[in-house]
Amino acid sequence: MDPLLVITNSDAGTADEESLAAALAVLREHTSVEVQATSNPGELDGVLHRAASRRIVVAGGDGSMHAVISALYRRNELRGATVGLLPLGTGNDLARGLGIPLDIEEAARVLVTGTPRPMDLIVDEVGEIVVNSVHVGAGANASRRGQRWKDRLHSLGFGKVNLGKLGYPIGAALTAFNPPVVRLHVQVDGTTVTDLDTQVLMVALGNGSSVGGGTELTPDADPGDGRIDVMISFATGPLARLVYAARLGMGRHQEAEDVTALRARQVSVSGEAFWVSADGEIYGPERNRTWHIEPAAYSMVLP
Repeated sequence: MDPLLVITNSDAGTADEESLAAALAVLREHTSVEVQATSNPGELDGVLHRAASRRIVVAGGDGSMHAVISALYRRNELRGATVGLLPLGTGNDLARGLGIPLDIEEAARVLVTGTPRPMDLIVDEVGEIVVNSVHVGAGANASRRGQRWKDRLHSLGFGKVNLGKLGYPIGAALTAFNPPVVRLHVQVDGTTVTDLDTQVLMVALGNGSSVGGGTELTPDADPGDGRIDVMISFATGPLARLVYAARLGMGRHQEAEDVTALRARQVSVSGEAFWVSADGEIYGPERNRTWHIEPAAYSMVLP
């Protein structure tokens, strides 16, 4: 088995450190392992510069995976790379969608016995990447609010229970009372799906299936099929929003008449100012964004 370079978050809590130690014990039975903690892009870039031929393992959640894949993409080192994941995040949606066990020791065993499989990547026109999901509108607003609560609650908990996991549900609940409704022009593979004369609750682009710790926003998304799963919700009225939220919780929102589900290679969104949540990383406000799929951009070790 190849030597491993495990990249962790310097801000990880005590419970994460204990879980990581258990995973490292499994891995060190089979190969040499170096652990490097990073807290900013500069530190991460330095660690990747010294990685040499070692296989990179991300110990964290979707945000940590986003940071490492983004850095490798920016360094032109992603193509041909194989990456592993130890799910230590609060939501772990990428791991859930890929079937990586959330039990950290079982996830470590996957790194030993698993198989590298090609992974697609969503990329926008300025080089920002998405490994799992990107959305605008109500979903991004929920992420913005949820991130504040996640930061507040992350330091709290009991044993291995991390209360930061409650951040997104709290953000979603707060957003439900006053969601942003925006007028957007959405093009899917060059075809206009909705224009500025129609209000939109949210637009989601899925490489993976779930967000927020298991909410299946784009339930049929497959990060190896060379397509972006697109979901547009037009549920802008008070009652329509409640019905949408209920259906979303049951995974049946795409059956509704005010929801459009498509697959595409390229998606463009423009119009009124909107915020973007890409793998939980928030940026904006934006007026225009175009995303495309890069099939088989890298590989991950999967069960």
